[in-house]
Amino acid sequence: MTLQESLAGITCPVVTPFNEDESIDDDALRTLVDSLQSAGIDAVFPNGTTGEFASLSPDERRRILEIVVDEVDGELPVVAGAGATSVVETLEYIDEAAEIGADAAVIVPPYFHTANAPAGNQRYFEAVADESALPLLLYNIPACTGQEIAIDTVSAVADHENIIGLKDSSGDLEYFLGAMRATPAEFLHLQGYDSLLAPALRMGADGGVNALSNAVPEAFVELYDTTETDRATALQAAIADLFEGCGAYGFAPASKAALEYRGVILTDTVRPPLVTVPDAGRETIQAGVDGVLEQ
Repeated sequence: MTLQESLAGITCPVVTPFNEDESIDDDALRTLVDSLQSAGIDAVFPNGTTGEFASLSPDERRRILEIVVDEVDGELPVVAGAGATSVVETLEYIDEAAEIGADAAVIVPPYFHTANAPAGNQRYFEAVADESALPLLLYNIPACTGQEIAIDTVSAVADHENIIGLKDSSGDLEYFLGAMRATPAEFLHLQGYDSLLAPALRMGADGGVNALSNAVPEAFVELYDTTETDRATALQAAIADLFEGCGAYGFAPASKAALEYRGVILTDTVRPPLVTVPDAGRETIQAGVDGVLEQ
C-alpha cells in the first residue's frame, strides 16, 4: 500500500495531554494513541494545531513524536507537524521527524511574515520540498496563519515529487473543491473542517484530518466507511452539532474536555494562551458527545 493509500481515510490530529502543572503526560498520550488505534483511525498527526504545537518547545515536540511513533509501532502512518516560520527551521523539524520514524510531515505557510504575494508561499513550499527528507502535506488554515494558500499555488506545487496532498481547514467547501479540480488525481485532498467531512467525501475527497476524531474516533471511522449512506448523513449531523458546540472554545480545549468526559485523559489542561472550557461549555460538549455516541 502506498503512503497516499494509507492516508486515504481518517487521520487524527492528536491532542497533547498535559498534567495539571502543564507538563506533558506521557502515559495519557500513549493511552490516547492506543484508543485511537483501537477505534480504527487510519493515521495519526502529532504536533499539529490541535496538539498545541505553538506552545511546545522543540525538545517537547521531539518527545511527543518519539512517543507516538513508538506507540503505533509501525501499525499506523505517523504524519508529523513541522509548522514553523522559516525554511531552515521547517527543514530541521522534518529531518528530526524522519530520524524518529515519521512517514510524512505537514507544513503551513509562514504565519508571522505572511507572504506579500502568492509567489512567496510557492517559493517557501518549493524550497522546503526540494530538501525534504519526507513526503509533505500542505496545510491550509487561514484562521491561524493569516493567509490562505492560493489555489494557484497548490496547483503549481502539486507536481513536486515531495508534495503529496493538502489538508484544508478553511471551512470553505468551494475552495476545497477548487483545489481538487486544480491538481492531479493522485494528489491527496483531506478535509479538516469536521462538519464538512461527509459532503467533501461525497464530492471526491480522500479523507479527513479532524480534531474531534480524538474524542469520538469510532464515529468518524464509521462515517468514512459508510459515506454514501443515510447512516453517514446521521453521523455527520451529530458531528456537526458537536463541532458547533465546540467552536467557541477552540478545538484543542474542546477536544480535551470531551476526552476527559470519556475518561481517556485525566485532565483537560491546556497551556496559555489557551484556556480550559468553562462549565457551561463542558455541558454543551458533553451533550454533543452523547449525541454522537447515541447515533
